Amino acid sequence: MSTGTGSLSHVGIGAETAQSRTQPARGSSRSWRRWLRPSLLDVLLVVVPFWFVGLAHGGLRLLLVDGDTGWHIRTGEWILQHRAFVRQDLFSFSKAGEPWFAWEWLSDVIFAWIHGVGGLFWIALFGLAAGAAYCGLVFRHMLWQGARLWIALPLAFLGFSAATLHLLSRPHMFTLVLVPLAAWWIQADLRRPRWHVWLLVPLTVLWTNLHGGWLALIALLGLTAAGLAAEAWLGHRRWTDAGRYGLLTLACVAASLVNPYGWRLHEHTLAYLRADYIRNIVGEFRAPSFRGEPMLHYEVVLLAACAICGLLLVRKQVVAALWILFWAHASLQSARHIPLFAAVALPFLGAELQRLWDGWAARQERRSTAAALDGIASDMQPELTRLTWWPTAVFALALAGVLPLPAIADFPKERFPVEMVGRHAPMLREARILTQDQWADYLIYRLYPDVRVYFDGRSDFYGREIALEYVDTLNGRHDWRQVLDRHRFDVVLLPPGVALASLLKISPDWEILGDDGTAVLFRRRHRGPSRLQQAAGIERSIFLPPPPNEIP
Repeated sequence: MSTGTGSLSHVGIGAETAQSRTQPARGSSRSWRRWLRPSLLDVLLVVVPFWFVGLAHGGLRLLLVDGDTGWHIRTGEWILQHRAFVRQDLFSFSKAGEPWFAWEWLSDVIFAWIHGVGGLFWIALFGLAAGAAYCGLVFRHMLWQGARLWIALPLAFLGFSAATLHLLSRPHMFTLVLVPLAAWWIQADLRRPRWHVWLLVPLTVLWTNLHGGWLALIALLGLTAAGLAAEAWLGHRRWTDAGRYGLLTLACVAASLVNPYGWRLHEHTLAYLRADYIRNIVGEFRAPSFRGEPMLHYEVVLLAACAICGLLLVRKQVVAALWILFWAHASLQSARHIPLFAAVALPFLGAELQRLWDGWAARQERRSTAAALDGIASDMQPELTRLTWWPTAVFALALAGVLPLPAIADFPKERFPVEMVGRHAPMLREARILTQDQWADYLIYRLYPDVRVYFDGRSDFYGREIALEYVDTLNGRHDWRQVLDRHRFDVVLLPPGVALASLLKISPDWEILGDDGTAVLFRRRHRGPSRLQQAAGIERSIFLPPPPNEIP
């Protein structure tokens, strides 16, 4: 009897051991299958940005419609070549050698490296990948806040559509990714305080050297500290929570001093933000104009987000209300803040809409449409939070040129004088050129170091006097001739619709060298050979009549 019992016991132990050995193998197999199977989140990350590229006129080139990308690339190349930080102007003749803060130097280096490896095609894909990361982070934050598929997905499309107003391959794309990441990071800490939130301090160091948008993190932290203090006063939080975030805010401000320019960067940034002339002449700093489909989507999000602030305050969620109202105000002041507002507001909006939906669905019958949609959303929720290697693989194939995307060899010729510069490059290299700021950025990209410009996209560097002179001259102010003479311009390159171009067409002092519909190229007339003509090897006798003693 004992033998039989012992034998059964032995078999039982052996069976358990075999099962324990097969379970990890099965679990590993399931894990690999899940890793290989694309999730709905993967589909979102791939479909949304490529949907934008496929439907928008201009496709991938739309990410290169801002010429600032050109001088960022050349700045990064200078840093890599000289292994030093930029401290003086590199690109202008109007302020040559004067102090300049290349405050996005780390982004410039990254852009220069990307451009060196894959050219403008890779630069454009970088912007697209950053846009996908922005959309994915906002979407995942909405799910984390409680929104389900039928709420989170439409809001994600609305937010991405609004963000396309500023979807450009420029250093600000780092901020577009880091703001939703930081917002989610802070909200996770507010729900469950942990030490990880202090990693925002080293993140500030990185962010400060990437883009001036690091101030958005300081704003989020400062608003969080103020909101927590208000919630503590209302009895909803502890005062120590507010003190903790106040200390974190100060620590991040101190961390921002770790940059090549120290506190002078902060002084320059504050002056830059207070400069009213920049808001007047730079389009993205102006208040939004509610025209077009993306602006309609922004308007929907704006009105809905502001509407839920009352509900948030009733529940004593002061931090969330402050975040929404602050960034709503910022987006109404400057269109460039619209993507940041969407990144901050959409997770709270999604949570509130889901709460309203749940309250309505609870009053419906079990077999109602609402119950069916809830069941589908619950079943799909795990697939919405799972991320695999597929998005990375798709973008890797795009970088390798496998996907059917158009090659990009230059900036969009519809926006920049690509063909005109190509035809007249030798002359332009020897000229003193007046052109609009975006085209000056392009000239820096195409012809630096041979060409120096008068005014480019670095409006904070040139200051109020030169900026207003530049705007007034292009608008054809009464003293435009004196400005052109004072700066000794011998070539003007402008779009046909600019007022100064119309004045030069009827001026006897200027001649048209080319007009391709995108750009008009003017050259100053000379009684004698100009330095441009001398550089081209044209003899003086062609331009001057012979001396009196040689007249037949």
